[in-house]
Amino acid sequence: MSIPKYNELFTTFLKCLSDNSTKHINDIFEYCVKTFKLTQKDLSEKIKSGQGKFKSRVGWAKTYLLKAGLIENPKRGYFKISIEGVKALKSNKNIDLNYLNQFDSFKTFFNRNTKNNNNEVNENDSENTPIESISNALEKINFSLAEDLMTEILKLDSTAFENLVVKLLVKMGYGSEDLNKNAVTKKTGDEGIDGCIIADQFGFDSIYTQAKKWQSNETVGRPEIQKFLGALVGQGATKGLFITTSKFSKEAMTFASSQKHCKIVLIDGQKLTDLMIQHNLGVTVVATYEIKRIDSDFFNDEF
Repeated sequence: MSIPKYNELFTTFLKCLSDNSTKHINDIFEYCVKTFKLTQKDLSEKIKSGQGKFKSRVGWAKTYLLKAGLIENPKRGYFKISIEGVKALKSNKNIDLNYLNQFDSFKTFFNRNTKNNNNEVNENDSENTPIESISNALEKINFSLAEDLMTEILKLDSTAFENLVVKLLVKMGYGSEDLNKNAVTKKTGDEGIDGCIIADQFGFDSIYTQAKKWQSNETVGRPEIQKFLGALVGQGATKGLFITTSKFSKEAMTFASSQKHCKIVLIDGQKLTDLMIQHNLGVTVVATYEIKRIDSDFFNDEF
């Protein structure tokens, strides 16, 4: 079963508390899991921030019900149904955002957070939690940014692309710029190796690279990876990184992963731009937003 949206959890949340007992949020979470028959695979699904998607949605359902006054929070982490919550269940009405919007406390909260000035709630615009909306927006921004990055990368000549690969690895913590000034090999006699990254000051750990600047509709096949493996063996190397602006065939990926004595990592165009965005290479931060939550340890301390 697909994970229910947070606004589909309102009724289940209230039913869990319908016996008028006070329950911990973890118990309510487990009740919702059982009600919707969610699997471990469902529960392992995460939003971009790394938080569990379903856990996040239960948390936002709690927040919305609290703001509407349908549940109470007698002590930290514990909840009970309110008189209005009991009325909601007995009404047999669909408990959704429109139902919650009849309460002034919720209306004030929701309109302040959605910039909705007409005092109406649109269910279709509110299927995601605020955190999910931010995550989805960030994903769209990064998708567009990745396409722009690839456009710029494809304008580079082969040597510049090989230098970009070196810069990326240094950004990721493999060695330093000083250690890798001459990481890109000369074209004559390179024997299929485009670069050699020195990962530590003593040169004990080296990563050999192959960089292929191909069009996105092209595919790097197994023969190319076999040639790269041969070049690595010729250098006595045990670590190889093959980076392309295109993609790899299944046969190429299977061949690379099956090597026992030489570790070969494949980075395709999508992964390349993802890493560049992650490590701020070729991109500039234009805005930073902080998302904060309650520090429970702070409120457990003695004042």
